[in-house]
Amino acid sequence: MFVDEIKLKVEAGNGGDGCTSFRREKFVPMGGPDGGNGGRGASIIFKVDANLKTLIDLSYKKIIKGDKGINGKGSNKYGANANDVIIKVPAGTTIIDLDSNEVLADLTNDLEEYVVVHGGRGGRGNKAFATHDNPAPKFSEKGEPGEEKFIKLELKVLADVGLIGMPSVGKSTLLSQISASKPKIAAYHFTTLSPNLGLVRLKDYRSFVMADLPGLIEGASKGVGLGIEFLKHAKRTRILAHVIDMGATEGRDPIKDYEIIRQEIEKYDPNLANKMEVIIANKMDVPESQNNLKKFQKKYIQNIIIPISSLNNTGIDTLLSTLADLLDKIPKENLYQNLESKEKIYKYTDEMPFQITKDGDTWVISGEKVEKLFKMTRFEEDEAVLRFSRKLKGMGVDDELIRLGAKEGDTIQILDYVFEFKS
Repeated sequence: MFVDEIKLKVEAGNGGDGCTSFRREKFVPMGGPDGGNGGRGASIIFKVDANLKTLIDLSYKKIIKGDKGINGKGSNKYGANANDVIIKVPAGTTIIDLDSNEVLADLTNDLEEYVVVHGGRGGRGNKAFATHDNPAPKFSEKGEPGEEKFIKLELKVLADVGLIGMPSVGKSTLLSQISASKPKIAAYHFTTLSPNLGLVRLKDYRSFVMADLPGLIEGASKGVGLGIEFLKHAKRTRILAHVIDMGATEGRDPIKDYEIIRQEIEKYDPNLANKMEVIIANKMDVPESQNNLKKFQKKYIQNIIIPISSLNNTGIDTLLSTLADLLDKIPKENLYQNLESKEKIYKYTDEMPFQITKDGDTWVISGEKVEKLFKMTRFEEDEAVLRFSRKLKGMGVDDELIRLGAKEGDTIQILDYVFEFKS
């Protein structure tokens, strides 16, 4: 079964909690804090495996979760980092953030990998908070929450040449003759339900990958027939090879067939329509083919047209050498030119790291930085609560609440934590 698109929720592991502990040992006075830090949570990493051809292994998963880091312990024992989760995907897999519709990564090379969500860092133990002014802190941090994302994986096959055309024009037959690929061939439409790849080797030792893509019909750009199933995979090809039934064996007009295909491609993606194209005039063994070819050549005199007969195996060598010559001149290009660096870039910003809204009589404070601080605070430890309050004040939360009209005793809410405002 060929699966080329799935949606997933990925959740990296939380960091392990830091430990609040003091050294208590006989004959060792003033032992001091010895709580260790927690370990880092597991990240979710997608990695290319050249042996995979489909996303079917991931189609049964809805959520991929990473493990939490190990908690720190007393005696300065640090928690171990959780093992990262490595998910193998085929070459040609694009990772898209469903919330922002941003393309996160386009994985095309064997063993290439991308960290989709990062595991949270481990919380610091009380040993890490010891200072000259406070040599024995009685608090520690919880682990940082791991990142979460809703993503879509979209597979677009990697091929140099894409065979396109109406159903039953001979694409599968041609591919089976010039490569070791064994696509399904039958005397009815849509025998090809997914892309078939074949490695084509020439007598001069050149080679390239050809894909037999599902047949097109009118309306394909809007999803009619196998529409998008074909057009999506054609994006990666460097040459589009239009296979035309020049013999008109099913009563169709070769010129009209070609025009329909071109219209559907242009409607779907103008960039796809600008790719190099070669027209393969197939079924030249049929009596009517010569007259149809002359009409076609007269109308499309500027096109590269190569007559062949897959049945009689004629014109194949000319076709392959022409394709190889063209590929030698066409550089490979990235499908997504404007992908940003895969490394996180932290920039200074004057914007407030929080937002304050009012829900009835309650002031609601939100924002990634504030919420992360909340989740990493142990509210059962008095010193941790005082630190949390100092951090909020340092961010400017208190000043902004006063500016907005908050008064002492008003109700403040951060996530599910409710407390009174004290200015």
